[in-house]
Amino acid sequence: MPLDESRPFKPINIALITVSDTRNFETDTSGDLLANYISAAGHILVDRAIERDETSQLVARLHVHIDDENVDCVILTGGTGLTGRDITPEALDRVKSKDIPGFGELFRMLSYETIGTSTIQSRACAVLARGTYIFALPGSNGAVRDGWEKILVHQLDSRHRPCNFVELMPRLRES
Repeated sequence: MPLDESRPFKPINIALITVSDTRNFETDTSGDLLANYISAAGHILVDRAIERDETSQLVARLHVHIDDENVDCVILTGGTGLTGRDITPEALDRVKSKDIPGFGELFRMLSYETIGTSTIQSRACAVLARGTYIFALPGSNGAVRDGWEKILVHQLDSRHRPCNFVELMPRLRES
C-alpha cells in the first residue's frame, strides 16, 4: 500500500472497546494487541474499556464516544460471532448513520487466507455514526492482527494513497 511521504501524518483519537463476558484487563490479549498497534502507528488511545455482551450497555458506551468530539474512531474487538451472546453488530445497528460494507467484505476475504472457510462465521463490520468511525473485529488475536495490519493501519493513515478514511473526516458531518 503506497504512502505519500510528502503528506503529513495526522494522528487520530481512537477509543478501544473489548466486548466480552469473560475477559478483564489482565486477560484481554486482543485488546492489548490493538492498544499497542494504535500507539505504534502514532495514533492516540483516548479510552480503553471492556464491556459485557449486553446490547444496551454497549450502545450506551458507544453513544458516549460518538458524542465526544475528542473521539474520531472506535475499534471494538469481540462479539462478532454467531452465538447468542454475540451482539456487537446489533449494537452498531442501533447507533449507525451509514454502513461501511466494504470493511467486513475485505476482512473476510483477507481472513480466508489465514483461516479458510471458517471466516464465514465472522460478522466483522464497520459503520459511521454521526461522524465517528466504528470498526468491529472478532476477538481473536489473529483476527485483530489481520484487521489492523491488513486494513486499518493503512486506512487510518492520512498518507495512504489513493485515499483513506482520515482525509474524509472533515466532511463526515456534512448534510
